[in-house]
Amino acid sequence: MFNKNVLKNLSQTDLVVIFFYIYLIVVNFLFHSYVENWLFLNSLNFTLIFVVFWLANKANSVKSSFWENLHYYYVVPLIFLSFKQVYVLISSIHSADYDNLLIEADRFLLGTDPTVFLFQYANPILTEILQIAYGTFFFLPIILGVEFHLKKDFQKFNYVIFSVVLGFFLSYIGYFFLPAVGPRFTLHDFDLTNIELPGLWLTNFLREVVNSGESIPSGTLNPIEVVQRDVFPSGHTQMTLIVMYLAVKFNSRNKWFFLIDGSLLIIATVYLRYHYFVDLIGGFVFMILTLILGKRIFNWWQKKLKKPLIII
Repeated sequence: MFNKNVLKNLSQTDLVVIFFYIYLIVVNFLFHSYVENWLFLNSLNFTLIFVVFWLANKANSVKSSFWENLHYYYVVPLIFLSFKQVYVLISSIHSADYDNLLIEADRFLLGTDPTVFLFQYANPILTEILQIAYGTFFFLPIILGVEFHLKKDFQKFNYVIFSVVLGFFLSYIGYFFLPAVGPRFTLHDFDLTNIELPGLWLTNFLREVVNSGESIPSGTLNPIEVVQRDVFPSGHTQMTLIVMYLAVKFNSRNKWFFLIDGSLLIIATVYLRYHYFVDLIGGFVFMILTLILGKRIFNWWQKKLKKPLIII
C-alpha cells in the first residue's frame, strides 16, 4: 500500500517520467484513430506510471540497497522503451518527412551539404575512430552517474540522472514536430554506406548495432520506410553536451574523457551521415532548454522536500 506521503517519495526523475507518460497518454487519445494499438499503449503507460509510484514508495519504505538502486536505475531501460513508443506514434501520426526543410536550412547556413563536403576527408582510420566514439553515446551518462554514485555524492548523482532523463524526453517530444530520416537516406545511398565509409575492425559491427536500434536490422527491406524519425533535434548532440557540461561543472575525474570522446561523437553525427548540421544546432538549443528547465524543476522539488538546492 502507498503511504500518505506518496508524493514526497517521488524523486525529480520520477516526476519527469510521470509527466512524460501523461503526455504520451494524451497523444494516444488525441490521435487514437491513427494509432492502431493506442489502447494497448495507454494501458502500458498507465501501468508504468503506477509502477513508478509503487517503486518510489517501496524504495523509501524498505531500506534496502536493492530497491534503492532499482529506483535509481529503472530509467535506463525505460528510455529505450519510450524511444520505441515515440517511434510507433510518429510513424502512425505523420505521413511525410521534413528532410527537405533540414537540407535547405543547411544549405542556407553553410552553402553546402555538410555530409557531402566531409566525404572528401573520409578515410578508414577516421571512420573507425568516429564510429567507436558514436557507439559510446548511451554509456556516457551511465559512466558519469555511476561515478557520483560510487562517491556517494547522491545530490550530484540524482541531478545527473534527472538531467539525462529530462533531456531524452524533451528530444523525443521534439521528434514529433519535424520527423526526418537523415542524410544517409536522402543525400546518400544507405546501401552503399559500408562501401563509401569503410572502417577497420569494429565499424561495420557498431554500425549494425546502431541500425538495429533504429529499427532497421540487417536484411530489412526498404529501410527508409521503417527507420525511426529521430533526426531533429540531434539527441546525440544534446545529451552529449549535457554530460560534458555536468562533467566539467561537477569536476568529474573523467572530465577529459567526456570532453574528448564527446567532441568526437558530435563530429561523428555529421561525418557518419546520421545528422544534418542544423540538427546539431537543434541539439544545442535543446541542451540549453534542458539545463534551464532542469535546474528550476530540480530545485523546486528540493524546496518541497526541504532538501539542499543544486547549484550549477
